[in-house]
Amino acid sequence: MPSPRSAGLIAAVMAVASVVGVSSGTSRFVPVASETAISEAASTSETGSQAAGESVEAAKEPSLTALRKQAQEAYKAIGDASKQLDARKKQFDSSQKKLASKLRQLGKANQELASMRKPLSDLVESVYQNPSATGIGPLFAQGDGTATLRAMSDVDHLAVGRNKILDDAARLLKDKEKLAAEAQDLRSANLLEEAQLDHQVDSLRAKSSDLVKSLTQTLTKMGVKVNQGHRGAGACDPTRISTAAQYPNGLLPKSSLCPLPQAGRELRADAAIAFADLNLSYQKQFGRQMCVTDSYRSLASQQAVYYSRPGFAAVPGRSNHGLGLAVDLCGGVQNSGSAQFNWLEANSKRFGFIHPSWAYSNPFEPWHWEYDPKLGARV
Repeated sequence: MPSPRSAGLIAAVMAVASVVGVSSGTSRFVPVASETAISEAASTSETGSQAAGESVEAAKEPSLTALRKQAQEAYKAIGDASKQLDARKKQFDSSQKKLASKLRQLGKANQELASMRKPLSDLVESVYQNPSATGIGPLFAQGDGTATLRAMSDVDHLAVGRNKILDDAARLLKDKEKLAAEAQDLRSANLLEEAQLDHQVDSLRAKSSDLVKSLTQTLTKMGVKVNQGHRGAGACDPTRISTAAQYPNGLLPKSSLCPLPQAGRELRADAAIAFADLNLSYQKQFGRQMCVTDSYRSLASQQAVYYSRPGFAAVPGRSNHGLGLAVDLCGGVQNSGSAQFNWLEANSKRFGFIHPSWAYSNPFEPWHWEYDPKLGARV
């Protein structure tokens, strides 16, 4: 049985894992979007090439945003559980060092006790076996008995000292056995907790992998060519956005950019998934997909736009387009006050997209929309 402290730590880890709906020995999706709902929606959703008049009713519940959020939460929980595992190991190492120090102290005390005990024990044994050898024996023969009594008192004193040393030795031995038992309990509890934490991490990894797989399958059924250009399915994995963020603005590799339903357009994975979900809602409202004129821009593209459209593009290397987080839209959205623009203003934040304040006036760009990762994490 683990110690109360062990049980407390295990409970804490289980609480972390419960963020993504993982319980001991059980793995399930958080019921934000059930697998059945996702499967039904994905299997009946319309691809990017469908005619505007076809029904998009079946596409109303793919819950890409919910899946993306669950996958990111699962990934974060993996990190949290791994940190707890590392902290537990460090704590155990520290406890082991303290225990080893105590055992060394006990060993030293035992040696000192033994060195003190032996001469005293030998003396007492000699007195009892051969009193005359110590010079005490002849005193027993004196007439008044005073010397005899004194000698007997000395012997009793030696015997008491000897017994005290033996008692101390027994107590030290008992303490040593207790410490050894505590060490064994500590090691057993540690091994149990490590095994349970490892299981939690493995379960969370499996959950995250399943969620990413579901996302990829749903995007594929929507007509998104996830592996376009042999970039790999991981390009649409929202748990890898920290890797994408390590690249300089405008220099993101294909493996860090997820295609959009609109051919030839791409964004960072979390932004692309949120945009695909926004696109479905827009399609339901207007009967057609969103029109995209620009998305991710390489550094070279930023430079070309900057010099061809002075005042309408950020300095190369500073654009959100270069981070894979911005899109330029058409199809009516580019006209401020249009039905499409007004609908996006009212609904885009539900998917993590915003029309930045600067785009209302300096310069005025009603077509420019950006994904806000912080907002996206809250939706």
